[in-house]
Amino acid sequence: MLNIAVIGCGVIAQYHLRALAKLKTARAAAVCDVRTEVAQKTAAEFGVPRWTASASELFADPAIDAVILALPANLRTALALEAFKHGKHVLTEKPVAMNAAEVRTMIAAQNGRVGACCSSRYRSFASADAARDFLRTGALGALRTITCRGVNPAGAPPVNPPPAWRLRKDLNGGGIFVNWGCYDLDYLLGLLDFKLTPQSALARTWKVGAPYTAYAAPGSDAETHVTALITFAEGCVLNYERAEFSTLPPDNRWQITGERGTLTLQMLKAKTANVVLTEPDAAKGTRTRVIWEGDETVLTSEHDGVVFDFVDAILQKRKPQTSLQDALLFARLADAIYASSASGKAVCFE
Repeated sequence: MLNIAVIGCGVIAQYHLRALAKLKTARAAAVCDVRTEVAQKTAAEFGVPRWTASASELFADPAIDAVILALPANLRTALALEAFKHGKHVLTEKPVAMNAAEVRTMIAAQNGRVGACCSSRYRSFASADAARDFLRTGALGALRTITCRGVNPAGAPPVNPPPAWRLRKDLNGGGIFVNWGCYDLDYLLGLLDFKLTPQSALARTWKVGAPYTAYAAPGSDAETHVTALITFAEGCVLNYERAEFSTLPPDNRWQITGERGTLTLQMLKAKTANVVLTEPDAAKGTRTRVIWEGDETVLTSEHDGVVFDFVDAILQKRKPQTSLQDALLFARLADAIYASSASGKAVCFE
C-alpha cells in the first residue's frame, strides 16, 4: 500500500483525503499544515495517523511514497522540487504552477518519478474517454477550431469573505483563467492528447467590474473575464472566453470542429447527450448523432478520478492522465495570454 502525505489542509485537501479513503492500494499516511491546529484537526477528522507542520519532515521520511500538494500555487513549486529531490511522486493542485518556467524546473527535477496535475479532473468521466477515442479515429478530419465559452453571471453577493488567493496574481498566478481555464483547456487539449503546437496569442482580460467589487477579496488584482484567440502550427485556432461576476447570460460550451464534423461536449457532469457529433449528410446537408450519452451526475466526485489515476500511475509505472509535461502546454498558453493582455498586442511563442 502506498503511503501518501497531503500537504496543506484547506478545503481542497478534504476531497483528496476522501478519495484516498476509498482506495485499497493507497492511504493517507500523514497530513501537513503550518497551522498546527488545522493539521491536528484534519488528521483526527479523517483518521490519518500522523500530522505535522513540517513538509520537509515528510519529504525526508522514506516511508512516505508520494505527496499531494493541496495549497496555493505560489507555494507549490518549491515543495514539489524538494519532494522530487527526496524521491517522492507528486500530485499538484491546479493551476500547475505560477508560470511555465516553474513547470520546467519541476520537469527537470522529476528523476523518473510521477508528476501529475489536478487539472485533469473533468477527463475522469466515461464521456471524456468516449470523446477521446472518437477523436483518435480522425473522423473529424483536419482540425479547424477549438471553442470554449464558459460564462457565469453574478449571483447573490457572497455571505462569507471571498478567499484572498483566488484573484491574486502573487498567490495564484492569475484569476479566472488559471482557476477555470486550466480545466477547460486540459479537457479540450487533453482529448487531443496535448499534441498541438501554439504559434501566437491575442488576448484581453478585465478585472472585476464596479458593481461586483464585493465579490472579490480586498487586494485582488487578477481578471474575472478573459477572451483569447490562439493559433496552432497544425492549422487550427482556439477561441476562448471565461467570465464570472458579470452581466453576461450563462453560457457553457465546449466544441472541437474539423473539416468533416463538429463534436459538442459537456465538460461538466451532464444527464443526457454528453458527446454529440454534427456531420455532413448527403440529403440534408448536416445531421446530428449522439456519440456517448449517460447520466454522470450520479457518479463519484470528479476529485476522486485525479487521485485514483495518480495512484494507478505510480503502481503501474505509467504516465498519469495529465503529466507535468502535458500541463506545461497550459502554462505556456497562460503566460502568453497574460503577456498579450498586458501589451495589447499579439504574442508569438518560441
